[in-house]
Amino acid sequence: MNIKSLLLGSAAALIAVSGARAADAVVVAEPEPAEYVKICDVYGAGYFYIPGTETCLRIGGYVRYDIGVGDVNGLTDVNDRSDPRSLNDTYKKLGRFALKTWTGQETELGTLKTYTETRFDWQTTRTKNDPDTEVDEGNFAVAGNSGVTLNFAWIQLGGFRVGKDESAWNTFSGYAGEVIKDSLVGYGGDFDTGVIQYYFDAGNGFSAVISLEQGAGDNTVDSYVPHVVGGVKYTQGWGSISATGVYDSVWEEWGAKVRLDVNATNELSLWAMVNYGSESNVVENFFKNWDGNWAVYGGGTYKFNEKTSFNAQVSYDEGKSLAVAANVAYTIVPGFKVIGEVDYVNHAKSDYRDVSSDGFGGILRFQRSF
Repeated sequence: MNIKSLLLGSAAALIAVSGARAADAVVVAEPEPAEYVKICDVYGAGYFYIPGTETCLRIGGYVRYDIGVGDVNGLTDVNDRSDPRSLNDTYKKLGRFALKTWTGQETELGTLKTYTETRFDWQTTRTKNDPDTEVDEGNFAVAGNSGVTLNFAWIQLGGFRVGKDESAWNTFSGYAGEVIKDSLVGYGGDFDTGVIQYYFDAGNGFSAVISLEQGAGDNTVDSYVPHVVGGVKYTQGWGSISATGVYDSVWEEWGAKVRLDVNATNELSLWAMVNYGSESNVVENFFKNWDGNWAVYGGGTYKFNEKTSFNAQVSYDEGKSLAVAANVAYTIVPGFKVIGEVDYVNHAKSDYRDVSSDGFGGILRFQRSF
């Protein structure tokens, strides 16, 4: 056999084998079409359609770390661990992760919404004194997890809302100021409550609310008669004015507040609020946690630029409690803010206390919102 014949035979064999393998080739299935997340911009930034539905979902929250010092914001007179008979002052810190969800969907009865907020806290607290031991084992500074709280979980269809919320007594007119310690002189009583609520918006700046509420803790309703909150508000470009009333069904007391917000300039906004409650003693009820019948509050915000603002608030009540809070808030990058605040509170000798006391404190807050 010559070389030419060998080469021709080898080529024929290769062709035969290749043909046989081609006949047995595996057919690759075409990929199924993927369903990608679709942006929903009807309710604002951050929403997307839940695949296969017409419901829009947004997931957000924040991570916060507070460092508190001083008489107002720190821990004072805690036992020294190496010498329990000595007392120290130390930090009071709070680490928090808050998870929020929003949903929205258009229906024939209006927009169907939900909102939830769950908070996970780690903070510095005091241990409690042990009366069964000769040595005082309590009053030490202890840092650790302090539990999970459900702060919001409500459903709203059109103007009708039901679920876990904060009282309309506090939310309808707006919280106090843009300071961290806005309730050194209390302005709201219990915030947490279950609600059955209707909110009306006329579309021309006029709005109103009626809210039937359960309360919380010692102020939870103990019959079928709920706490009742009602309010009206008028909002325009210059600011807003509102009036809110409340009836406490547990203690059979009532209260009212009037608030004015003014946008003085593009940089400066001011506000003032007057609260009145029929309960004049120091026992807190559902809506009132200030001393005496009346309390006044005021403050403002000045924006130096897009990143930096100055916030201040002054509060005073009939029991001669005075509080001042001021801070500077600085946005390092979008979503990451640092706030440095100084607070002062003075409780004068009055019908509600035998001696006077005062103190300063400070808070440094780091917060990443998303």
